[in-house]
Amino acid sequence: MERKDFEEHLVNNIIPFWNKMVDKENGGFYGYADADGNPGKDSVKGCILNSRILWFYSSAYSLLKKQELLEKAEHAFLFLQDSFFDSRYGGVYWSVQADGTPEDTTKHTYNQAFAIYALSAYYMAGGKKEALDLAYSLYRTIEEKCRDAAGYFEAFDRAFVPVSNEKLSENGVLAERTMNTLLHVMEAYTELYRADGFFEVGDSIREILRIFKSKVYDADKEICKVFFDKEYNSLISLESYGHDIEASWLIKRACDVLGDKAYYEEMLPIIKGLADGAYNDGIDTINHAMNNESENGVVNAKKVWWVQAEAVTGFYNAYQLQPEKKEFLTISEKIWDYIKNHVIDKKTGEWIENIEPDNTVRKGQALVHPWKCPYHNGRMCIEMMQRLA
Repeated sequence: MERKDFEEHLVNNIIPFWNKMVDKENGGFYGYADADGNPGKDSVKGCILNSRILWFYSSAYSLLKKQELLEKAEHAFLFLQDSFFDSRYGGVYWSVQADGTPEDTTKHTYNQAFAIYALSAYYMAGGKKEALDLAYSLYRTIEEKCRDAAGYFEAFDRAFVPVSNEKLSENGVLAERTMNTLLHVMEAYTELYRADGFFEVGDSIREILRIFKSKVYDADKEICKVFFDKEYNSLISLESYGHDIEASWLIKRACDVLGDKAYYEEMLPIIKGLADGAYNDGIDTINHAMNNESENGVVNAKKVWWVQAEAVTGFYNAYQLQPEKKEFLTISEKIWDYIKNHVIDKKTGEWIENIEPDNTVRKGQALVHPWKCPYHNGRMCIEMMQRLA
């Protein structure tokens, strides 16, 4: 596993594919592309997609220092600023029409978090103060409107009145709190703290780490519980392998950025435990890839694109933490091989969303949609380039 492999894939495949998704007429990026990479020019544009694209180009520029990447980041920033922000009630919308008019005015905590993540990265890339100001406005929105004393809620209407959380509930449950939202609020705040170092943001990260330790992490099973009611009662027996290995390295990143040794020592058993649990429970030992999840003990062996990306980064992070555990290095390498052989679309260079358990590909899978973006695979390349430098 060499740095140049990840750089070549980033520069020759991922970036060129997403460059073709620029909407020069309406701004932003197309919200959909079919299995052949043909964009749907009238498709709805999701804020999560646009935010992740902004994060991607900003972070790619910060690493590669190619001016055209910063120009693409600015293009994404302007559309986010002009089309997704609600000037009346604050926060960002869930989605807009192709021309930038509001389509779904739901305010979701997860959505606010990804906009913070993106704006923070863009500020670090280009130094634009307006981006940092917008990131702080969303930080205030989350802290004032999207939580109670115990933690973070999920979905709200345009005026921040709570609504049912269908958007981030799965597996037949409706959750009032989720591990997924908590994880990505932490991720966003970590990026904001990295950008500006404001002590209140640091305190918010510490609070989230305490919630992970006291409410979310199951030390006996070495997993994160996923869906909760308001009192953090778990709603389902579900092991999400991708989220667990992602949480392992993102919690480590949060501790590193905080520079708080006491919190790092406190969270280290969780960081290690999540990697151990994902390795012991989540690996398909025949294909050397990561399965999707296990519900009530029944494994879903589908290979999901983003799960593989997080596994490469997460297991390599676990190996860096514990170099004596060579199995983490080995599985990171083997999953990268699996990605090259099965997940990367040979025609377009972008990744296929789902590979069936027998390694066949269901035809007609969109390469771009509101959740399909260059965040997981692009970030894997960026992380691995930095770690293998």
